[in-house]
Amino acid sequence: MNIAKSFRKWTAYNQTVRQLNALDNRMLDDLGLNRGDIQRIARDHANQA
Repeated sequence: MNIAKSFRKWTAYNQTVRQLNALDNRMLDDLGLNRGDIQRIARDHANQA
């Protein structure tokens, strides 16, 4: 794995975590998510980047 791809994945993961953590619990619930899902979703998103 090259450094640029690793950096893109790390950036995508951190951005997703920040954005989802900024939502309140009601907004997460509207999306069908809870706080325990955030890291998994961010990891899945980063792996697609």
